[in-house]
Amino acid sequence: MSTAAARKPLYKSLFLQVVVASIAGALIGAQAPDFAKDLKILSDGFLKLITMIVAPIVFCVVVHGIAGAGDLKRVGRLGLITLVYFEVMTTVALTLGIVLGYVFAPGHGLNRDPASIDPAALASYSANAQKLQGGGLGGFLINVIPTTVFDAFARNDVLQVLFFAILFGVAIALVGPPAKPISDLIEASSRVLFRIMGLIVRLAPIRSGRTESARCNNCCRWWRCSISRSRCSSSSCWAPCSARSD
Repeated sequence: MSTAAARKPLYKSLFLQVVVASIAGALIGAQAPDFAKDLKILSDGFLKLITMIVAPIVFCVVVHGIAGAGDLKRVGRLGLITLVYFEVMTTVALTLGIVLGYVFAPGHGLNRDPASIDPAALASYSANAQKLQGGGLGGFLINVIPTTVFDAFARNDVLQVLFFAILFGVAIALVGPPAKPISDLIEASSRVLFRIMGLIVRLAPIRSGRTESARCNNCCRWWRCSISRSRCSSSSCWAPCSARSD
C-alpha cells in the first residue's frame, strides 16, 4: 500500500489555509480598510463558538478522567502535582512578563491621548480587580462555588464548572459500578464535543484572516498618520489618528 494514496491534498491542510487567509486578510486590510472593519463579525463569531464549547468540554474531560482513574488517591496525587506545576509556571510567566516590561518598556513614547481610549474596553478588567480586592482570598474562594450548576454553565464560568466537575467525578468514582452508565454517557458526550471542536477549528483561517486585516489596517493607518504628523506640527492635523480601529 502506498502512503501517497492516504496523504491528504495540500489544499486541505489547516496550516496552509491559515497562511493563505492571513495573506488575504493583510491585502484586504491594506487595500480595503472599510471592508476589513466589516469583517469583524467573522472574528467575533469564531471566538463565541470557541467560548461556547469550552465549559462543556472541561466538564466532560475532568469527570471522565476522575471517574475512569478509579483510585482517588492516585487522582489526588496527580491533582496536587498539576496544581504545583501550574503555580510554578504561572509565577515564572508573571516574573518574565514583569522583567520584559521593565526592560523593553512597550508603549513608551507613543504619547497617546488617554481621552481617546474606550472605557468600555477596560470595564471588565477593572470590575474583576475590584471584586478580588474587595472580597480578598475568602471572597475568591466563595465565588468558586456556583450558585447553581446551570448558572455556572450559563455564565460560562470555567472555574465554577471545574469545581462542580471535580465533585461529580469523585461522586461517580465513589458510587462505583452502578454509576458506570453515567460515566459512559460522559465519555460519549466528550467525543461528540471534541468532534464539534474539530469543526470549529476548521474556521480558524477566518479568524486569522480577520486578525491580519485589522493589523495591516492599523499599520497602514499609523504610517499615514506618521506622515501627516511630520508635515504638520499642529495637533489638529493628526487628532483623528489617535483612535485606533479594531
